[in-house]
Amino acid sequence: MKAQPTAATRPLGARARTTSIAAFVVLAALIPTTAAATGTQEVEAELPYVCALPSGQLPATVRIAAEFPERAEVGEAFTPSGVTTTVELPEEAVADLAGDGADGVRAATRLDVGVAQNAATAKATWRGGAEPVALPGSGPLMLVTKGDVPSVAGRGDGDLTFSAGSLAIDLALEAADGTPTDAATVGSGPGSLTVDCILAQDAPEQGLLATVPVGTDAPAPTGSPSSSGPAETSGAPQEGQGEQQRERQSERSPKVLENAPGTAVDRDAPPCLFDEGHPATDASLTAYITGYSNVNKQKAASYLPPSCMLIEQGDPVAGPPDPGAIIFDTVSWADFSYQGRRQTPPFRSTFLSFDFAPVTATMVLEQTGPVRIDSRLRLDFLTGVATMDTYVRAPLVLHATSLEVNGTPLDVGSECRTERSLTSVDPDPVNHPGDHLVLYGRGEQLPAQDVTGYKLLSGGVLTGRAAIPAFTGCGTDGEDLDRLLTASVSGPGNYIKQVQGQTCAIGAPVFPSPDNDGQCTEDLQPYEIPVAER
Repeated sequence: MKAQPTAATRPLGARARTTSIAAFVVLAALIPTTAAATGTQEVEAELPYVCALPSGQLPATVRIAAEFPERAEVGEAFTPSGVTTTVELPEEAVADLAGDGADGVRAATRLDVGVAQNAATAKATWRGGAEPVALPGSGPLMLVTKGDVPSVAGRGDGDLTFSAGSLAIDLALEAADGTPTDAATVGSGPGSLTVDCILAQDAPEQGLLATVPVGTDAPAPTGSPSSSGPAETSGAPQEGQGEQQRERQSERSPKVLENAPGTAVDRDAPPCLFDEGHPATDASLTAYITGYSNVNKQKAASYLPPSCMLIEQGDPVAGPPDPGAIIFDTVSWADFSYQGRRQTPPFRSTFLSFDFAPVTATMVLEQTGPVRIDSRLRLDFLTGVATMDTYVRAPLVLHATSLEVNGTPLDVGSECRTERSLTSVDPDPVNHPGDHLVLYGRGEQLPAQDVTGYKLLSGGVLTGRAAIPAFTGCGTDGEDLDRLLTASVSGPGNYIKQVQGQTCAIGAPVFPSPDNDGQCTEDLQPYEIPVAER
């Protein structure tokens, strides 16, 4: 979760435009400096949790290991490294996971970490993944996950503290031969389970993990936290510091950056920039999108890696008359962008065709026309609640570029693709005819509160269902591979869950807000790379 600054929340339909000079000033203030800590402190905390499983509330032990800097400067961004989360579930939990013939489990964790400095607080999400492990015949189940975590910067002098909070464990079960059960599909299912855990009441020091002094005169920690609890640190205000200065510092929440510069951007996502072939305007936005799509025939899900979207945001116009609300409609247009083409990066998926032959295909999604984004903002006069319903309509064919069957490469040729676009049932077919995928997202804003759910500027989750058409043009030298791919992949009702990240507005607003704070890298690419969710 991204921490929000203490600025007024913009309305759902706000535009992201201004002059290049203002954009330079805002962006210069948002790009963090490189951390320059002189040493590290190693954290090994053991905390008691209570987890909700189908059989009831069960105790669990969670061990968190990480390295933090010994100290940091004001405004310096640093990233906890070597983060490992070990969850020990009791023997009673194994029976809850061993249904449907599963012998193994793949885990992903989402740990809420509270970040505090003086009187201000923020929240970060530490995500981790793991390779499958076998379910034990007896005894506890050990799940060990690792992953990158957000960068953090203190905005004033004083101790920066990190405390473990609620923990979610996403579990997908696998059969003895390593093939996925229904747990590999997106959404709920008999073999899919999310276990929610909270700190036990007897957790030491409210889950405190580490303390990082911030400021040139702040003392370094006197020791490293261990299983018995973090070491005490001193973080008294500096002598001579005025009361007003202390109050200002206490109101500035620590800055949490979801992706550390030079890590996720460089490793996990393609460049996302407007160029001469696709020039930017003051309405231009860029964003990354990633997620999963079910393949119902295989009882599995295919992963779509982070993909770049170039968006031209439209102007809001008055919607249909409504005596109880103000309505505005906005039509925006978008294109995928990968190496100058309107497509996603290549992605690989492996399925068991006919339940025994492993088929691995490398595929891309290619646009056959522009992606249309329809957003409707409705502000209710009586309640003051603003809602935004967004439909993304994308004509996309699935192109297979390579194929292996049981480890043997087969030449699919250069024209192997679905015979038409992936198709969804459109809620407004009269005004939007033709074959296209439809994804839907909804955002809501209560009076004086931040937006929840999906909004084009800040991103969020989009979902839908699609039919995958039959394949055509697959094979060379008289070998027809159309039927193999069609039998393995094509079919109706495949659930899709995509996560769009925070957009980068090429013309950044003069006044920062939760919608645009930290949105762009120095070269105007999207700063946030979202994490796919099942």
